[in-house]
This record gives sequence, C-alpha cells and structure tokens, in this order.
Amino acid sequence: MRAVVCHEQNLQVTELPDPVPGPGQVLLRVLRTGICGSDLHARVHSDATADMAAEVGYDHFMRSGSPVVLGHEFVGEVVSYGPRTRGRWKPGSRVVSLPLLETDDGLHMTGLSPHAPGGYAELMVVSEAVTFEVPDGVDVEHAATTEPLAVAWHAVRKGRVGRKDVAVVVGCGPIGLAVVLMLKAHGVRTVVASDFSPGRRALAERCGADVVVDPAVESPWDRFADDSRYMTTAPDLMQLGMSTMKRLRAIPFLPWPRVFQAAEKLGALPAGPVVFECVGVPGIIEQVVTAAPLQSRIVVVGVCMEPDTFRPSMAINKEVELRFAFCYDPAEFHATLQMIADGTVDPSPLLTGTVGLDEVADAFGWLADPEQHAKILVDPSR
Repeated sequence: MRAVVCHEQNLQVTELPDPVPGPGQVLLRVLRTGICGSDLHARVHSDATADMAAEVGYDHFMRSGSPVVLGHEFVGEVVSYGPRTRGRWKPGSRVVSLPLLETDDGLHMTGLSPHAPGGYAELMVVSEAVTFEVPDGVDVEHAATTEPLAVAWHAVRKGRVGRKDVAVVVGCGPIGLAVVLMLKAHGVRTVVASDFSPGRRALAERCGADVVVDPAVESPWDRFADDSRYMTTAPDLMQLGMSTMKRLRAIPFLPWPRVFQAAEKLGALPAGPVVFECVGVPGIIEQVVTAAPLQSRIVVVGVCMEPDTFRPSMAINKEVELRFAFCYDPAEFHATLQMIADGTVDPSPLLTGTVGLDEVADAFGWLADPEQHAKILVDPSR
C-alpha cells in the first residue's frame, strides 16, 4: 500500500506492506483522514512529547528517529477481520474508530506510535471494540470530523456550560472552531469567539458564534464590563456582599444563611463566563487568568508544547477555576457521531480542502497560514 511516513520531521510517500489484522482488529480501506494540529506538533516536537508521555506511563509515543504513519482522525470502509472478532459489519460498511489499537504488546495511540500506523495510508487496522458504524446518509467527509469534534464535545462537557452561560472561545483554529460548533449544538445562547485572523473569524461566524472579536481592535472581555451579572474587580465583589447583607439583615427574623444556601443551589450567586483557551502558546493562560472576570471557569484545550507560567496569586484572588481537557471517552465519541448524523452539528464550515497522499507535505505548510485553511482532509484514493 501507499502511505505517508513521518521520519526525522520529513513527510514522504512510501510503499509499505499491506497491514494484516490481528486478534480483535478490523482492516479498513481509508476513505478520509483529517490533518490534526497534533500531527503538526508531533512532526516537530515528537521527542519532547514522547518524554512527557513516558512520565504518565506510555513509552511508545513516536520519536523523530522512528518512521510513523500519522493520522488519527479517519473514516474507512471494512475490508476484513482478524481472529477473535465478531464481524459486526459487512465488508464495505463505513466506520469510524477511536484511535486506540490493542496489540499483543499493549494499547497504542493510532497515528502517533510506530506500533499503530494511522490514516495517512490506503489501508489501516483498528480495534473492533472501539469502532462504530457510520449511519446511512452521513457524508464521508463529515464522518471524518468525528474525532476532533469529540475532543471539543469533551471540552464543553468539562466546562459544565449551561445554556444561559456566556462562553468565550479564545483562538479560532480548528479546535476552537470545533468548540464553537459543539457549544451551539449544546444550546449555549451566547458564544463569543476571538481571533486575530479575519479568515478564522469568518469561519467562527459560520460555525455559529454570536459575537466575533478581533482582539487587535477590541477586547473579548469588554462585553462583561457593564454587565451586572459579572464581577470584574475585587471591590465590585466585596461591595455586592456588603450591600446584600445590609438588605437581608434589614428584614426582621429572616434566616439569611438559608437564603444564601438557597441562592447557591439555584445558581444565583455571582459567577463568571466559561472560557475555552484554544491557542496553546506560552503566555495565553496568564493573559486569560488576568483579563477574565472574577470566578470564571477556564478550560484549557490548546496544547502548549513549551513550559509556561501564570500567577497563581492572581487566579486565587479572582477565584478562577482552571481545568484542562484532553481527548474523550467512547461514549462522547459515539455521541458526537450521532450528533453529526442527526444534524445537531454541521461540521462543513471546518472543511477547507482535500488532498491526496502526494500533497500531504504541502498541506502541512498550507495549514501554517490561518487565512488559507482550517481542516484539510486526506483522500488516499485521490
């Protein structure tokens, strides 16, 4: 088969032996594979990422000296089955799968490990246990976005965003755009999206963002300055507590502690917006912690590959809640596929190009320009 191999940061189309499905595995003919920002990072930062992965117990992440077939956002059609499988779908059935391959020597990250070649190839193997059939009528290119949209859906759930909450998405690259899509699919009424790129701001609007901000011209935090629901300074919060106590204690025999407890249960106490940091470069977390309203919940989705710092004292004084989101679980992945199938989410604004295997190296370069592309798909038959 033909495949794109990453070795020493170079991408080259190579002839490889056709994969043979092992126990519990399904052989797929790849229909489409998305180029992910993680692929761009892994190409350059694989050794540093491998060292970090080893610290959390995974010793088989790709390194620069090991040839790897990238690609973990894929849709394919069933070709055949290995031993000890149930043969759930007929040959030719379209499926998507979690990029997690079970082999004789353990579990491996598909497309990010030499032990689990990914979807930049004509053929690949997946684990039947985490594979799902694509419902009839779903466009093959839309099906290929299941994995990145599942990442976004997990982040939205991690943020515990309510429909009446204001969500702020900082950075409208592919993952930020996916977060906008999933916030609107979740029914969040007000989504503010911020990016320096005019092209990405236009895509954010297509994805459903209610307010789109160019941070070179205005701050995404300006909309909270005059909104009484949000506290932007410590004196504001202290004054609210003082004035509330004056009113409550002016009422004879009122059990004011119970009023506070009831207000807390009803969600009536002051709270900030839910912020999704989708940039992933040093300094962004500090900027968000400093600029966001008090008591904001910040979900870090952007993958920063370098050491970073922020001021804990600022986060403490503002009672900012900081969360980090990574990947998804099988139920979230399956739920995302169903949302695509029933039209709850339309991923088409993400898709800006399709290339063949011979153009993958060029596509990596194109993705460096935010005005050109968001999500490029690879069609191995092209």
